[in-house]
Amino acid sequence: MKNEKTIIFGGSGFIGTHLTRFLLDNELVDRIYCVDISEPRIKSKEIEFIRHDIRKPFNLDVDSVDTIYNLAAVHKTPGHEDREYFETNILGAQNVCNFAKDNNIRTILFTSSISCYGPGEELKTEDSLLTPKSSYGSSKMAAEFIHREWLKEDLSRRLVILRPGVVFGEGEGGNFSRLYKSMKNRYFFFPGRKDTKKACIYVKDLVRLAYEMTRSNERLQVYNMTYPESPRIDDIVKTISDVCGVHNSDIVIPGSLLIGISYIFMMFSKIIGKKVNICPDRVKKLINSTNISGRKLANSSYKIRYLLKEAISDWYKDCNYKGLF
Repeated sequence: MKNEKTIIFGGSGFIGTHLTRFLLDNELVDRIYCVDISEPRIKSKEIEFIRHDIRKPFNLDVDSVDTIYNLAAVHKTPGHEDREYFETNILGAQNVCNFAKDNNIRTILFTSSISCYGPGEELKTEDSLLTPKSSYGSSKMAAEFIHREWLKEDLSRRLVILRPGVVFGEGEGGNFSRLYKSMKNRYFFFPGRKDTKKACIYVKDLVRLAYEMTRSNERLQVYNMTYPESPRIDDIVKTISDVCGVHNSDIVIPGSLLIGISYIFMMFSKIIGKKVNICPDRVKKLINSTNISGRKLANSSYKIRYLLKEAISDWYKDCNYKGLF
């Protein structure tokens, strides 16, 4: 095991857990400081948990650290008040960068998001104009600028900015898990269309590549963390059906109808004073494409190992062939 120490802000989350497991399984560090508001899912003598809210300034008691992974964020959209995205993602970025500056830590990896581009059918590359349409995307764009300002202050610093699409894999509890569950229980339908493009990446590839990028001597690296071409939703559905043996539906419900129904649910939720999971923003998010190019990544020295089918198969295996959880 290397004599190296790292801090993972947001280390108890989905991506942070997989990153921790990758670093430990491959004996790449001898100390991981997990900074989060909840305890890590992995227990190990190499992990030191520090409970802290990154919205608040801090000066943590840690030994000399080589690398910071800033994964902490409020990210579920919709699902939070606008101010929550800005408080966590912007204040957190500023506090992490201040901590790195005060402790002479020269390498930061920051997970941004493809939400910085905004939804749309047109292909987006790393050089595309950032035009976020959500508070989450806007807060991530601002956080990118904060990290870039930290980089400019010292020529010895290195910064990696990753813009992942939908990250899927064991323990995600998100889009792919919900999709699998709806297919298994035979209530899945295509919202609005079958050809919606959804940029995505397998979590095991994401964390491995994140580590590899922190080993580079480049001062600034910015990558869309997605497949070279964003798969269509019907391709994702077929892949899950083929690998897991669950129901594959051809039913398409018009988007206008779904949006209308969502408005009714939203009004009903206000009347009863209880939130419901169906809302216009969520439906629009399902219908709109995230057509993000992963060509820069594919043409680099960093290689994705799991294509969509291999990724779903590996995830299914990790769950003992009982489902996608």
